[in-house]
Amino acid sequence: MSHKKQTSTKKRVLIVDDHPLLREGIARLINDQPDLMVCGEAEDRPAALAAADTGKPDLAVVDISLKDQSGLELIKDFKVRFPHLLILALSVHDESVYAERALRAGARGYVMKREASGKVLEAIRSVLDGKVYISSRIAAGILDKVTGYAAGATRSALDVLSDREMEVLMWIGKGYGSTQVAKQLAISVKTVEAHRANIKLKLNLSSSGELLQCAIGWAQHMGEI
Repeated sequence: MSHKKQTSTKKRVLIVDDHPLLREGIARLINDQPDLMVCGEAEDRPAALAAADTGKPDLAVVDISLKDQSGLELIKDFKVRFPHLLILALSVHDESVYAERALRAGARGYVMKREASGKVLEAIRSVLDGKVYISSRIAAGILDKVTGYAAGATRSALDVLSDREMEVLMWIGKGYGSTQVAKQLAISVKTVEAHRANIKLKLNLSSSGELLQCAIGWAQHMGEI
């Protein structure tokens, strides 16, 4: 009886990541805690939405880079379908590029995968406690933007791009043509072409060749190729 009561008071966590070993590691870490429990795991958007519906999590830990899709879009889906669900973004990608985007999408925190397990647990508990969890470096960069100061090295030239444009740029860098990108993102080729034009305009790129060079460089920087 007491065991059931203890379980019912634990905060429920959903893990969304396309790497089974990483999911297993995070699940073990969470289930070892007296106040936390894993209520579901998923590797892609459909499974994540289904798990959130059936598992009734208090918090979802979402990888920014899921298989063939963006975790940012899943975060947005979560906020529409489950507005009270708290979300912590987890990623190998540079926080100076993605942390603010994750917060705009609806996450309440951002933590790098390379952080020690104690930091991941700290981030989970902070978000569950109603706080926003980001590193002091990113907090300073966001504050600089709000107060009108230049954020210097913490800002990326790609800040001018929308989340969808960032996705398109990444797929271009991986060598995908407009038709392939459209299929991956479930949008029309015409929409992809519009995104390509906007990216070139925003980044002051004069040709498709320059766009491709930029995209490849970015994909390499982010470890995607």
